[in-house]
Amino acid sequence: MDYLEDQVTRELLFGGGAGGGKSMLGCYWQLKRRIKYPGTRGLIGRASLKTLKETTLLSFFDVCKRQGVTPGRDFVYNQQASQINFANGSLIFLKDLFLYPSDKDFDELGSLEITDAFIDECNQLVEKAWTITKSRIRWMLDEYGLVPKIMGSCNPAKNFVYTRFYKPSKDGILPPSLKFIQALAQDNPRISKHYVENLMSMDPASRARLLEGLWEYDADPAIMIEYDKIVESFQNVHLAAPDRIVRKISVDVARFGKDKTTIGNWYSPNHVKIETHSGLSTSQTADLINYKKDKYGTQANRIVIDEDGVGGGVVDQVPGSKGFVNNSTPHPDPEKPRYDPKTGRALPGHYKNLKSMCAYYLAKRINNRQLYIECDDPDTRNKITEELDKIRRADIDKDGPFAIISKEKVKGMINRSPDYSDNLLMAEEVEIRPKLGLFAATI
Repeated sequence: MDYLEDQVTRELLFGGGAGGGKSMLGCYWQLKRRIKYPGTRGLIGRASLKTLKETTLLSFFDVCKRQGVTPGRDFVYNQQASQINFANGSLIFLKDLFLYPSDKDFDELGSLEITDAFIDECNQLVEKAWTITKSRIRWMLDEYGLVPKIMGSCNPAKNFVYTRFYKPSKDGILPPSLKFIQALAQDNPRISKHYVENLMSMDPASRARLLEGLWEYDADPAIMIEYDKIVESFQNVHLAAPDRIVRKISVDVARFGKDKTTIGNWYSPNHVKIETHSGLSTSQTADLINYKKDKYGTQANRIVIDEDGVGGGVVDQVPGSKGFVNNSTPHPDPEKPRYDPKTGRALPGHYKNLKSMCAYYLAKRINNRQLYIECDDPDTRNKITEELDKIRRADIDKDGPFAIISKEKVKGMINRSPDYSDNLLMAEEVEIRPKLGLFAATI
């Protein structure tokens, strides 16, 4: 409450476990502000308005009852308008903050003017919902000498709440205007022992996350890239190339209307900036690649293009470029060479396919802090992070070649094509090729 009422804190995240009283605190704060400052406007938001009304709103009514604030006398709940109107002229908007394809810029919030906001379970939102809501906080601030404030509650999650609040707080670099407070069930003196018992009976990862409040909760042995290392890949500015000469280009070509064509501009093997394009034809994509090749003098054999699907048409229009076929035979492995005992020839690496091999080398690069992804857009950064986190080993209980889970499975997990991670991993093929000189005598 001190942070919610000071003149320094602008953003507060209260979370880290289930049963810590997160929703009750947010609702209490909203109620207190509306009564204390007549004519002000608050917002209570969640990913789903239906879920908000079935959960958070009930917590709000409970808080009102505990504080002696009576419906009909002190406030009126307008279910149709999704508003709570107070007798002193204050009101609270109840908002659905899910990112819908029809409203990618949250235009519905465009004309909204509010005094403060509480977003329950904000880990279920994209960061853009948080920043857009924050930008609407301006109503009657000067009249009451207030500063803009937004509070979020959440359970541990590997998305913007981790990178924006938890990780900087853990590292001691959280800006003074942002605050993070851990909330656990054990902190709540009124929590039911049965609630805690239920949390204790969950699977290890869920128990670690919801009961113990562990943010590094994912114990999946299939994970290939450490999450913290993915986050750091956007911060490794010391790896930035001193010039802006594109020495390598990686291209993941869009196959369907909603997919994006991504072009990786590699200034060094450790420094990349990815462009995103929508609606480009194969000819337009090829023209853009050839333009870059001529402008920077990029060697054609250092241009790798996804040749699956329509990408083959782009490869044909960029002379000398290399097509990347995901399911093709992997190269001999520079790290663990294998030879045919009869011929002495180098054998393909022990990988299911070329994509799996490149995924292995990309994971190694990131885990060794040898990649800097230059990206200023929070939404793109979050997508790249999410996609890299979903590069997972497949069939880890089998003795077969090293393999990663299918693209279709990843699509099902993130509800889109992993265009960015595909782009990054295929670029590794360009770095693997020169190392094959180790096998020149036997290939």
